[in-house]
Amino acid sequence: MSRFQRAATGMTLAEHLAEARRRFLISAGAVLALGVVAFLIYPSILHVLQKPYCAATPRHCKFLVTNPLDGLTLRIKIGFFGGLLFSSPILFWQAWRFVTPGLKAKERRYAIPFVATSILFFAGGIAVAYYSFGHAISFLESVGGRALITEYNPNQYLTLFLLMMFVFGVTFEFPVVLVALELAGVVTPRQLLRSWRYALIAITVASAVFTPSGDPLSMMALALPLVVFYFLAIGVGKLLRK
Repeated sequence: MSRFQRAATGMTLAEHLAEARRRFLISAGAVLALGVVAFLIYPSILHVLQKPYCAATPRHCKFLVTNPLDGLTLRIKIGFFGGLLFSSPILFWQAWRFVTPGLKAKERRYAIPFVATSILFFAGGIAVAYYSFGHAISFLESVGGRALITEYNPNQYLTLFLLMMFVFGVTFEFPVVLVALELAGVVTPRQLLRSWRYALIAITVASAVFTPSGDPLSMMALALPLVVFYFLAIGVGKLLRK
């Protein structure tokens, strides 16, 4: 057996591919099953997603549908993204289960805490996006002026909303990634602490670029937690490396 056929875990390339296929099928099955659930409870999910819109424009927050297929498209979209959201704990766990065979026994013990923390921070990012989206809508409407009548297309509204929740959820994984890099020895807490000024600039620029709504409040809602997470990750990394 050549050295290219066997990984550091003692598994052959074929075994790695089989394991990746198994994890992918489990994840895809979870997304599909929970996506069907989201499709069936679509009215309840749509009502929850509509609340920020109604909070921003309480007098009139109905959606405007101009295409006969818009309703079906919206329900399928909510089913798909609902399946991704509901199955995220399973997806995180399957990803970590695929990675852990390549880790040392000492590093493997962090698998469950890392999965739990990843889920927690991802959910936290979604929650922040959800509660700041109403303010984002209010800001965008004020920019347009009172001459405009607000009647959103549900698909366009949902695309922006889901994109914002996804961006916040992923970026809230920032401290988990930093701690993992510290434990892997890629960076040290001392190096991160020295670079805090550059980190603040990078976080501010990234928040301005990646916030889908582009309003100042949402950018601050993304940037401030990331700054706190940066210093928190330094402290956690220092404790775990002792």
